[in-house]
Amino acid sequence: MDFLLIPWDVNPEIFRIPILGHTIAVRWYGLLFASGFVFGYYIMRRMFRNEGLSDELLDKLTVYAALGTILGARLGHCFFYEPGFYLSHPLEIIKVWKGGLASHGAALGILIALWLFVKKEKKSYIWVLDRVVVVVALAGALIRLGNLFNSEIYGVETTLPWGFVFFRNGENAPKHPTQIYESLAYLITFAILMRLYWKNKGKTTPGLLFGLFLIMVFLFRFFVEFVKEEQVSFEKGMTLNMGQLLSLPFILLGVGILIWAYSTKHRKKAGA
Repeated sequence: MDFLLIPWDVNPEIFRIPILGHTIAVRWYGLLFASGFVFGYYIMRRMFRNEGLSDELLDKLTVYAALGTILGARLGHCFFYEPGFYLSHPLEIIKVWKGGLASHGAALGILIALWLFVKKEKKSYIWVLDRVVVVVALAGALIRLGNLFNSEIYGVETTLPWGFVFFRNGENAPKHPTQIYESLAYLITFAILMRLYWKNKGKTTPGLLFGLFLIMVFLFRFFVEFVKEEQVSFEKGMTLNMGQLLSLPFILLGVGILIWAYSTKHRKKAGA
């Protein structure tokens, strides 16, 4: 079935814009990254209006979430994967255009940013997390498609008929399209969380959506890493790579959140 192998040589740039003697490249990755925030905003607005909350509050939440995502993703890459280089060259940290974002760092950045948001706005932390993770799952699916267009973070060689040959990276053997695997997993997660939210008209058990998100996203991330190529040289020979080691705490946190959510629900029923 070799005829099903997919030659992948897509240009990561869509077009270039000349500005003041320079050209700025508009890339698929950037477009998909931004689309995650745009789609997420409109989905969250529908949720907020369903619960009688203002667009102004959502605008504030969006700013916190965006800053947390970008700063966390960048710092996560710098200090989880290449700390020696970035500690020796700190100015390189701000050069985001050179690439280097980590989803685990983004997760930590969002958690911290939302904690700051609820402290200022006097909202429930778990309430905010239950809603934000719905759109984060969708954004993750879009970002992984952006990685595909960049021909990056793909898998090891495969004999499966849907292997991608990433010619732009000088590859000549089919590799696992792990970007697509992850994108589909995140899209399914998004669909399940959306279904649960609207099925209960926004009145889900506190912590349910957040806990499910952590388990589904990071458990899949843990297993897909087994067919991913090493991201950095120090991972060579490791039983579990950095992505897997970073996923384990999030999985355990998700399990703990679900246990807490259901125990709280049963206590309330018993006291009713």
